[in-house]
Amino acid sequence: MNSFENKLVAVMNEKVDPGVIMNALAHMCIGFGSEIGKDPLRLTNYIDGDGGSHPFISEMPFMILKANSNKIKGLRQAAIEQGIKFVDFTQTMTIGTYQEQLERTKQTKGDEIIYYGIVLFGDWNKVSELTRKFSLWK
Repeated sequence: MNSFENKLVAVMNEKVDPGVIMNALAHMCIGFGSEIGKDPLRLTNYIDGDGGSHPFISEMPFMILKANSNKIKGLRQAAIEQGIKFVDFTQTMTIGTYQEQLERTKQTKGDEIIYYGIVLFGDWNKVSELTRKFSLWK
């Protein structure tokens, strides 16, 4: 039996350069972490044998999966329909200043958006069902 009520999963676009993907994942995790909060994410302070502190590491597993933009888009829609919390990152959120990125995003229609990734957090069984078809990122 699973000891976690919620599940944390990222699904990243396997066709995007790894450096860009890592940047997208970092941006999503920063925003999502501030929204979800320390207690639900089960962030803890790991102490090493010398008494050194390694704070804010989640006790929960964090699966990183892969898919293409269209599958991420479908997963986003399914998360909306099921009330699963998520944050996504798109191609419009790269290059230039954040103001230029905001404007580019505003000018891009939904069917033109290329998704770089999505992070989901919610009921373990619901998130598992939504993400079970995706492969692990390797």
